[in-house]
Amino acid sequence: MSAGVRLEGLRKSYGAVEVIRGVDLDIQPEEFVVFVGPSGCGKSTLLRMIAGLEEITGGDLFIGDRRMNDVDASRRGIAMVFQTYALYPHMNVRDNMGFSLKYAGMKRDEIRRQVDEAARILGLEKLMDRRPKDLSGGQRQRVAIGRAIVRHPEVFLFDEPLSNLDAELRVQMRIEIARLHSELRSTIVYVTHDQVEAMTLADKIVVLRDGRIEQTGTPLDLYDDPDNIFVAGFIGSPKMNFLPVEAQGGALTLTEHGGQTVPMPPVGRRLEDGETATLGIRPEHFRKEGEANLEVTVEIVENLGGETYVYARQGASDILTIATGGVRGVRQGDRMTARFSPSDALLFTPDGMRIR
Repeated sequence: MSAGVRLEGLRKSYGAVEVIRGVDLDIQPEEFVVFVGPSGCGKSTLLRMIAGLEEITGGDLFIGDRRMNDVDASRRGIAMVFQTYALYPHMNVRDNMGFSLKYAGMKRDEIRRQVDEAARILGLEKLMDRRPKDLSGGQRQRVAIGRAIVRHPEVFLFDEPLSNLDAELRVQMRIEIARLHSELRSTIVYVTHDQVEAMTLADKIVVLRDGRIEQTGTPLDLYDDPDNIFVAGFIGSPKMNFLPVEAQGGALTLTEHGGQTVPMPPVGRRLEDGETATLGIRPEHFRKEGEANLEVTVEIVENLGGETYVYARQGASDILTIATGGVRGVRQGDRMTARFSPSDALLFTPDGMRIR
């Protein structure tokens, strides 16, 4: 049976260094929640605190209705899947998956039944007699997940489980984990630095920076309606473009470093004349038509078949990323007009907060 997880003012310090700074979060039963953020933001530390592998400096942790601050990791009703598979090399798949049940004193027939059920869910039936050295990376990761499934935990914890796999296997395992969640209806807390994993797997994403939550919401909530420039730039691949603007005469003037000025209608609340801000526009929001037009020079073209990304510059400005669909024939050095509609743009204050 799945349980919710609640964090109330959770803090973690190593001596004078505070790495988790008062995190409040409510994870519902059966919810798939993904922690994302740059390296060093505290996402793995937070997961390890839930698991009982890191002591809690301050605040409270609840799994279900039970306070877990001082409860041993083995008694928290959780199972954790690590970045490294941590399989016993001398045991076959069946024995690796059933080891924790055997250690707990479960009867042999029941162990076999639970291991066989987990193997069916993960498609491991034909691999049960193999040892880890005879498995691919994706197969080893499925065995590690199976070892967690047989314990029937209230909460699954995943700590960057796909980072050791190649690109094709990561896509395959994302599908496997999504299917697993759908079948088991389990509570999953998942850590990754890969925002594509977060967008494709999560019911709810928690964006962390410097030990604090920047924003929490569904993947599309964060993509379409970020609270600040950090979330806007972190969620989305390729990342959002950011351009400086200044309010003049009731409109915005978009001024690139190269000197080009493009008057455009206001975005969000009306700014006072002379007030500066940052305008954000996603690569896919450049279109054939739009009130704002930028003359740019193509520097790099990525032809991916169904999508083409153009990296272009206006004068000495930062490079813009422009998604052009499957358009072909664009070449380095070409001059082109990048158009977008202000209705697709977002506006941020100089300190990075969203202007709505």
